Amino acid sequence: MISLRTSLAAAALGLTAIATSATADDTARVQTFYDLLSNPGSESHVAAFLEATSEDWESIGDYSGETEGRDGFVGQMGFFAQLIPDLNWDVQAMHLGGDFVTVRSRATGTPAGPFFGVDGEGRSFDILTIDIHELEDGLIVRSYHVEDWARALQQLSGQ
Repeated sequence: MISLRTSLAAAALGLTAIATSATADDTARVQTFYDLLSNPGSESHVAAFLEATSEDWESIGDYSGETEGRDGFVGQMGFFAQLIPDLNWDVQAMHLGGDFVTVRSRATGTPAGPFFGVDGEGRSFDILTIDIHELEDGLIVRSYHVEDWARALQQLSGQ
């Protein structure tokens, strides 16, 4: 009886270790998304992002029905590298649940020119962002995101 309990306990610990490493892989994979946001002009970060996402990855930011794929997103990051050279996307917390990783982060930066039509005249923004990443077979397949760009524009306009 004692050896059966010992065997069951060992098996339970083994399963816990397997589940923990899978979770660590998921959070590391999601972190590559934020590493790219903070280094939008970096080819190595683009490569890591492409490796972490499925070929049909979708970026969903509203209910318009329009989504952005990987190529469009990588192009947008190249534009951001020029417009906001000091862009930083700092992960504040990651929460795991099933096939989803929810992230609360802080985005900061100082646009080098007009941003959404607002000339910040050297001002910076500091905003809250929330993302929900959906994973399948170890890859990010979908990222839902909300950024407080209205607050960023208020900050850039000096309000």
